[in-house]
Amino acid sequence: MTTHPEKILTTQEVAARFHELAQQEKWFEIQHEFFAENVRSIDPPNSPYMGYAEGKANVRKKGEDFVKQITAVHRAYTTVPLVTGNHFAVGREMDITVQPHGRIQFNEIMLYEVKDGKIVSEQFFY
Repeated sequence: MTTHPEKILTTQEVAARFHELAQQEKWFEIQHEFFAENVRSIDPPNSPYMGYAEGKANVRKKGEDFVKQITAVHRAYTTVPLVTGNHFAVGREMDITVQPHGRIQFNEIMLYEVKDGKIVSEQFFY
């Protein structure tokens, strides 16, 4: 019996599937499907919302901790990915109510690096 190695997705293919899931607000499914075990998640220095996390489990916990603070989503939108080389970026706009910050307008660029079909880093600019 011949086994075929799992096909490694291109950055374009990862970005396309990312976009499909992001439009459904399925962020943890994106993490499960695409994040490498050694993924890094980087927020701006001195961010009042989130910080740095490394490793798939720690990055998931970072996301879960943020989601727990959201008390209302008034609007959320993610742009189509812009892909170049082994990176892709999306724009993300959110109008959310977050404890303890209250209602905030969140506009950011999210930059992802892909290696061997997996996301190895996500960096947020806001």
